Amino acid sequence: MADVMVAERTPRRGIWGWMFFDWAAQPFFTVVTTFIFGPYFVSRMATDPAMGQAAWGYGIAIAGLVIAILSPVLGSIADQTGPRKPWIAFFAAIKITSLCMLWYAEPGSPLVPIVLLFSLASVAAEFSIVFNDSMMPRLVSKQEIGKISNIAWGLGYLGGMIVLIFVIGFLAASPDTGKTIIGADPLFGIDPKLGEDARATGPISALWYFIFILPMFFFTPDSGKGMAIRPAVREGLSELKSTLGEVRKRSGIFRFLIARMIYQDGVNALLGLGGAFAAAMFGWTITEIGIYGIILNVVAIFGCLVASRLDTALGSKVVVLVSLVLLTIATIGIVSTGPGYTLFGVWQMPGSDTAGLFSTPAEKAYIAFGLLIGIAFGPVQASSRSYMARSVSADEAGRYFGIYALSGRATSFLAPFMVATVTATSGSPRLGMATIILFLAIGLLVLLRTPYPADQVK
Repeated sequence: MADVMVAERTPRRGIWGWMFFDWAAQPFFTVVTTFIFGPYFVSRMATDPAMGQAAWGYGIAIAGLVIAILSPVLGSIADQTGPRKPWIAFFAAIKITSLCMLWYAEPGSPLVPIVLLFSLASVAAEFSIVFNDSMMPRLVSKQEIGKISNIAWGLGYLGGMIVLIFVIGFLAASPDTGKTIIGADPLFGIDPKLGEDARATGPISALWYFIFILPMFFFTPDSGKGMAIRPAVREGLSELKSTLGEVRKRSGIFRFLIARMIYQDGVNALLGLGGAFAAAMFGWTITEIGIYGIILNVVAIFGCLVASRLDTALGSKVVVLVSLVLLTIATIGIVSTGPGYTLFGVWQMPGSDTAGLFSTPAEKAYIAFGLLIGIAFGPVQASSRSYMARSVSADEAGRYFGIYALSGRATSFLAPFMVATVTATSGSPRLGMATIILFLAIGLLVLLRTPYPADQVK
């Protein structure tokens, strides 16, 4: 009954304001982390793609380590201070500043400062997500959580796709013609030869984020004021210690968090490194990798809309399990595909490059496997969020979503670190990417034995 009353007190514009946070946040992950800036960093800033993939992987790993250490602490402190919006504003300022500085990532410039700026933006983005997610149980009833979570995630992919289309249509130009895919000169005097089309994604994502988090600040109700910051820190740290002891006794939630810790590590690595892997393997330009990203985002929106219904009808666990199966199949597919073949060479796919987009059969096979990723990577994260929200009360949401973020990041340095290290030692980006399969498969097996909701006693 309490959940229903909370949902009734939340105005519709407040729920939409909360959902627009995902719309605001996603372009960073779409155009900076995965499809535009990341591949540019790997293929053009670095002198060697293997070295570039390793450096980018280490950047993701550094951010994951910081997030893993601090997320549960901040979540517990937030429960004591009450309002989440001041925290989101603080980390938004860090994220926006770091993204704007990516404009200075010129070809041939030192890699380390850019990796650190990207890592800082990633940390700020994830901390903001912790506080935004912890607002959800107070806004809607548990029956609606899965639907709202998946719709918000779908909105995020739509926002990311719009920014990606803008970059591809109006900024990214062919090195040969100097024209964008629509036959126009790049806007704002952008010079693709200097990587400005990719470098601009940082400031563009920052501006988009600033504009579209405003509805959440204006319309979404926040928690009431709690303690002052200093006693809240002391109380939050004390509560975190007791929560970590408590969660081990709540076996279902503990098992869910372990499962998510493992599979989310694989998902993070796949999203962070998949675009750069394709760009290096097939020599895709920004235009080609961007169109590939648009295709995946269109499919992702559809996947989230379908998952929003399935989550309500079948439950979050079923959606997450199906998504993990699809992601495992897709990852096997993409790491087994290369110029002229797929499935580790069992299926030879000869064909000449006709100079068109995705002109070889192997590229088309890669895109087909990518469609499975597009279908699954939104629902696996959105329904994991609703799985957790259905398993805790509104009063404990902050500290448990802090631990939830910890489970998504506790070992999040491990998969990128393994990908980067195997790539660096073997010289094979393909072998490095194959390590992601282990994380997806093991997480799936652990989740199979987890109750739903996770606080249910078997």
